[in-house]
Order: sequence, then C-alpha cells, then structure tokens
Amino acid sequence: MRAVLQRVKWAEVEVEGRIVGRIEQGALVLLGVHRNDTADHARWLAQKIATLRFFEDESGKLNRSVLEIGGAMLVVSNFTLYGDCRKGRRPSFTESAPFEQGQALYEQFCTYLQAEGVPIQTGLYGAEMQIRLQNDGPVTLIVETPEPA
Repeated sequence: MRAVLQRVKWAEVEVEGRIVGRIEQGALVLLGVHRNDTADHARWLAQKIATLRFFEDESGKLNRSVLEIGGAMLVVSNFTLYGDCRKGRRPSFTESAPFEQGQALYEQFCTYLQAEGVPIQTGLYGAEMQIRLQNDGPVTLIVETPEPA
C-alpha cells in the first residue's frame, strides 16, 4: 500500500456535487492499493499513520501525531498512485489492485485506522471525486508498506 499524506487545516471531498467527507485540522490520506497487498499491509499502514509524528509541538518540531493534536483524517482512494510512467507517454496501472480487492483493502484500512482511535471521513471508492483542501506547512509525506517477505 502507498499513502500520500498531506497535513491540512481542512479538507473535503465531493462526489456528484455533494460533500461526502469533510475534516478540520488533520491529514488528507490518498490511498493506493497494490495488487499484492493484504489485510496485514492495511493494518500496518493504519498503525503507522495513526502514530506518525508530522504535526508541530510547542517548539515547532514535527513531534506530534494526529491523535495527539485531536485531528482527523480524510481517506480517499487513489489507484493512480501505482501508475507506472517509466515507459511511453501513458501510465500503466497493472500494479494497482483490481477493483474488488482494492475496495476491500481500502475499507479494511479505514476500519483499522478507526480502531487506532483516529476520527475519519472518506471519499466514495471508485467514484469521480473532487478534493478541496488547505495545506498546512505544506507537509506532504509518502508512506509505503514494507515489501512482502
């Protein structure tokens, strides 16, 4: 799994003219699922992100997690995170999980993230979505699960 985290003052996701998820301070999580990912990857990534310290403490150091600041996360599926642009001019998405597998692991990731105590909102899996946000920092990180053994 691959996640792009953007620290935000607020973020929202819209589907067909309707806001389906909105958070205040926290992080926008764009989540890509690889075709070889498992529930263990979803659990590992949720635990990692829930405790990752990328919010500033009183000294201005990135030393606080989303849980420590009382923030939330907006989780949006994004299969294009596994787009391979090394050959030709059109990305290949053969490394992205098939729809059903991707949806199941996306939902498991969200469940695991909630179990860690993180309030979440979500987009709509597989839908055409518009995302609006106000970056904070900007602080943007890429977090990937370890390769399978």
